[in-house]
Amino acid sequence: MIRVLLFAHLQESVGESMLEVRGDIQSVGTLKEWLAEHYPLPGIRQVMTAVNEAYATDETALQSGDTVAFIPPVSGG
Repeated sequence: MIRVLLFAHLQESVGESMLEVRGDIQSVGTLKEWLAEHYPLPGIRQVMTAVNEAYATDETALQSGDTVAFIPPVSGG
């Protein structure tokens, strides 16, 4: 099981701040693909990602028990 934390518009789109994903998820990239197929997550492929509180890329390997946070860009002035 991989815990997925969602913020900002991603959280609003799903209606939850946290999801638990089970299945054959090998990397951040495959997790993004899985999420895009199952939830209305606009821009999921362009957000910053952290795995276990360390920034990650789409190639970062995942294993059961990991926590993945998707962090959309922040705007402001």
